[in-house]
Amino acid sequence: MTKQGGMVCSWSLALGMILLGCSSGSSNGAGGAGGSGGASGAPGTGGGLPAGGAGGTSAGGAGGGVSATLGGCRIFPADNPWNQDISSAPLHASSATYISNMSPTTIFHPDWGTVSDAYGFPFSSGTGAPPQPITWTASWGPTESDKLPCPTGSNQFCYPIPLTAPIEGGPGADTDSDRHVLYIDTAGAPDNCTLYELYNAQNPTGSSGWTAQNGAIFHLGSNTLRPEGWTSADAAGLPILPGLVRFDETVNQGEIRHAIRFTVSKSYQGYIHPATHAAGNSSASLPPMGLRLRLKASFATSSFSGPTLVILTAMKKYGLILADNGSNWYISGESHEGWAPYMDALLTGMRQVHGSDFEVVDTGPVLTN
Repeated sequence: MTKQGGMVCSWSLALGMILLGCSSGSSNGAGGAGGSGGASGAPGTGGGLPAGGAGGTSAGGAGGGVSATLGGCRIFPADNPWNQDISSAPLHASSATYISNMSPTTIFHPDWGTVSDAYGFPFSSGTGAPPQPITWTASWGPTESDKLPCPTGSNQFCYPIPLTAPIEGGPGADTDSDRHVLYIDTAGAPDNCTLYELYNAQNPTGSSGWTAQNGAIFHLGSNTLRPEGWTSADAAGLPILPGLVRFDETVNQGEIRHAIRFTVSKSYQGYIHPATHAAGNSSASLPPMGLRLRLKASFATSSFSGPTLVILTAMKKYGLILADNGSNWYISGESHEGWAPYMDALLTGMRQVHGSDFEVVDTGPVLTN
């Protein structure tokens, strides 16, 4: 769901058709700041959610989607774009053009690893943490971050993210690196949890709360998008957590039930919902943020096994969503110690996959900031 021109609009993809329903509402603004950065090989640390927290599905919605769960929380409704089966979605008219401008001969790279290697996205969950004031260190911080007023005082931004929440790259990461923080507040589980994400969060000191460049709040029981033109912890204005390749679903469950986040080095200054922000240049032949791709049905997977096969299967059914500028064809995943015995095989397997093995599907019009 998103707000456009005084109307509240809910988007979904069903049976290969874009559905749009609107009701009256008011716009809560749009910004124009630059992108927020992305995981282009930046390391991460942290342990993820508690053991046993992932797994399970909800009933299928439009397009036969299901919702994966983390920490007992469903990650968006079944008909949310992240959860929708796009294996039969129509091919985009500009698919060949986009792919040709996305370094099609480049191999895929799994952009994650173990906690001890500090590589990948950490995330955590819980509830009851006290609201922490946030000081923004970028000009678009106060204008393109979701407000949640502090219980006292005049600060309009207090997120209940524990000061001990893991930061991408760990406490020793360069201060100008991405340093994402991803945290699920499990209050309202299973259907109404809240995801908080920060970009360029610095190590908390004392009782002063968090400092970061941007913050976004995603209500996981809703399909509401960020306001048009707003960034997030990702340049596309998208949440990061729903698009990660996660250890439990890939290894223990043997099934990924959502689209996967990926990056390219160059993008167009436009976006496709559910993205709400662009951070590219003027060439319309480049891919816009939010572009949805799928692994071609003709790509043979019979020689693959284990986590590599799980990922390839998900790429055919749920596809990829372009979320940020970074290294070409880097797919994002969770930092987890359990990856250790699997990473060599994953790296070897994914080297057999190239950008040219994908096609672009049509999930809506390209919008501009």
